[in-house]
Amino acid sequence: MTLKEAIVTRIRELCEEKGFNPHSLSIYCGIDNTTIYSVLGSKSQDPQISTIKKICDGLEITLGAFFSSPLFDTLEQEIK
Repeated sequence: MTLKEAIVTRIRELCEEKGFNPHSLSIYCGIDNTTIYSVLGSKSQDPQISTIKKICDGLEITLGAFFSSPLFDTLEQEIK
């Protein structure tokens, strides 16, 4: 799994827990719909930490809580 895939999976998990869809997430985060769909889709290959922070704020969690998931424990370093 890549970092991008782990981020998308984690966002989808958290949205499911809160009962959010991408549109409602964008409203709670104060982020444009296109940005959310870009992060969740293939358009944005490397979501910025500031965008992830806004998503965390909308989900009412910290960045630490976001990344505190087994999804991120086994990622290998990506060389670009």
